[in-house]
Amino acid sequence: MFRVAILTVSLAAIMLTGLITPVDAAQMTFRTFSQSGVSEDVEIKFQRSVILNYDDGGQLADQLRGLKVTKTFSADSSDPGVNELRDRINYFLKNTANSDAAVTDVKIDYDTTLTGRGLNTSIDYKIILTLSITNHIIRDFSGSSAGLIDMDWRGVVVDGPVVVDIRGVENEINLPISFIANASPALYSAVQGTDAEAILNTPLMDASGIKAQPLGNWHFLFDPTGINVDASQFGMSEELAGLVWSSYTMGESSLREGIQTEKEQAATFTTDTTYDLRTIESADAANVFVAGFANVDVLSNSEVFGFSPTAPEGFATTSTGGFPMMIIYGMAGMAAFAGIAVFIISEKKRKGEIKQGGIQTGIDPSQLVGADTSTGAGGYKTNRGEAHLKSDEYSQHRSVYDNPQVEEKTAPAEEKKESTKGSMPKGWKPE
Repeated sequence: MFRVAILTVSLAAIMLTGLITPVDAAQMTFRTFSQSGVSEDVEIKFQRSVILNYDDGGQLADQLRGLKVTKTFSADSSDPGVNELRDRINYFLKNTANSDAAVTDVKIDYDTTLTGRGLNTSIDYKIILTLSITNHIIRDFSGSSAGLIDMDWRGVVVDGPVVVDIRGVENEINLPISFIANASPALYSAVQGTDAEAILNTPLMDASGIKAQPLGNWHFLFDPTGINVDASQFGMSEELAGLVWSSYTMGESSLREGIQTEKEQAATFTTDTTYDLRTIESADAANVFVAGFANVDVLSNSEVFGFSPTAPEGFATTSTGGFPMMIIYGMAGMAAFAGIAVFIISEKKRKGEIKQGGIQTGIDPSQLVGADTSTGAGGYKTNRGEAHLKSDEYSQHRSVYDNPQVEEKTAPAEEKKESTKGSMPKGWKPE
């Protein structure tokens, strides 16, 4: 029963996982070849889910059930609205982030879907910004001087509406309520003047959580695969061959970053009945890949990556910053030794069985004989039995069923018949 319960729970978890829409907040990916004077792409993905619950039904619920509206498009610098967004991002980087990095090009991929169900309606927003940035290399590597990469630009925030023109139709993409106004005018009217309206006016393009997490808390890995002599034999591209790579990752719960939790906002509003609305975003996440050995540093109150083509001499630490590689090699060696020991013991046992002629220990099945253990009653007999040894050595353990079982019958006691005649007085004698 316990195994069945575990299997049932596991299957239910898998099914529920398939039904849950991912709601990563801001997720950034950046790869730099650590070369000045070039533009490199940064991808920032913004996602949010809005859920409206109406367990008690209502007129608004009736209008939303079964409704499905999807809006998907892409836009680039050929649209004036995208160029305006680029200028707003550059203004933020210069005046708020205090970064010298600049965005030269922007591409937008927008995908939003409203799905009305029996008990709730969900609206899933996704915006992917691809930014081409330059001036992020503060100094190139030279001799004994490490190169420097500006990372203050990583927390991009865009406030207010962002309007792009798609085939002659203006689309506002940064405020969640804008999509609702077109997809469901009834819901848009219902939230006017409520706390729910304020929540739905929270901008989608907000990566401030990535900037808020200090680079020193990010998870660090160093990959020297590109400089191995056999790298080309394993299909490594020429672009990556000959380089070592450092990766910094944020977004997982750890002792460095703390516990990462979902960001939720909730509000209620009342029309014909009360409705519950909430927005869900998971913790921000980011991946930065730097060509060369990168280390976190601070320059004039700004966080930077210092980089060099190779790791410092004697470098032997993992992502924790101080865990010796020799311990890792020692643990791997112990595991290999344990595997060899198990193999030797198993092989020794196998050879011992061969020396014994491979004879099975215990009772040889050919020396057993079946015996009935049930008795008959009125021509009926059950198919019950047990195994006995053919030799007499088992006589002392022979089953009590070996002897025929005879059912004992007890004659009923003879009942005394009461006299039907009257009784004489005590002491009476005939004369």
